[in-house]
Amino acid sequence: MNKPQSLSGWLLASDIDGTLNDKRRHLPSRNRHAIRRFVYDCGGTMILASGRSIASMRRHFEKLHLNSGYAVFLNGAGVYDYKNEQILWKHCIDRETEQIIRDAVKKYSSVRVQIVTCTQVRMVRPDIAALILALSSRLERKYYKKIDDLPGGDWCKVIFTGPTPMINRVQEYVTKRNNGETSNLMRSSVASFEVVGRGTNKGVAVMKVAELLNIDPAHTAAIGDYFNDWEMLKAVGVSACCGQAPKKIKEIVDLVTCHCDRGAVADLIEYLIAKYAVDT
Repeated sequence: MNKPQSLSGWLLASDIDGTLNDKRRHLPSRNRHAIRRFVYDCGGTMILASGRSIASMRRHFEKLHLNSGYAVFLNGAGVYDYKNEQILWKHCIDRETEQIIRDAVKKYSSVRVQIVTCTQVRMVRPDIAALILALSSRLERKYYKKIDDLPGGDWCKVIFTGPTPMINRVQEYVTKRNNGETSNLMRSSVASFEVVGRGTNKGVAVMKVAELLNIDPAHTAAIGDYFNDWEMLKAVGVSACCGQAPKKIKEIVDLVTCHCDRGAVADLIEYLIAKYAVDT
């Protein structure tokens, strides 16, 4: 008879789209079963860490029945507690970075931009793709003709969308204006570029959760699939990426799993149990 195995005192953070869920945004049954084993049989703590808003992440949290109520939202802009319905920590974009974003929108007249706060999506020049993205956030939507009409001070994340060559130019411009600092700038797809506050990323937020839960940083693990997961994968004790991740992501992780369609999170959980679980 197999002895019960424990991962008590371990924290596992997972990206959602293209990681926890498959490319059709469905949860593979293999992931569901492995998460139940990690949380309820092994006593580990699991959280979600996504570029999604608090409202958009809620159904994913409820579907998994996680033991922790914590989630990292908007690519590390904050930590939310769903069980007590409160923001535990938040880091908004500073005014200097706000101005860089405003200038970028003026310079590149065909780029689309969304300003995401905890409760709203504010849009300038939205196209169909931008509107679909805004709808998925499940936040109140507000439209503006000019970027200077947008109020500031509460921006959590900014999303630029457009053709890849245009987004490349926007990324280059913002990076240069940001004094070459890239930790708060991330490419979430070939057609989108995101900005959060300086010193803000999934890695910082996941470590904040570990601090709140009094978990040893060495006993943290994370899995993602793209460059907006980079800082999180570098910050944790054990890192993994999905099989379809870019080569540069694969080069920095401890484990490359299967494609997200086949249950990438389950691969990581099986690895953690095999290597780190203790018999009880």
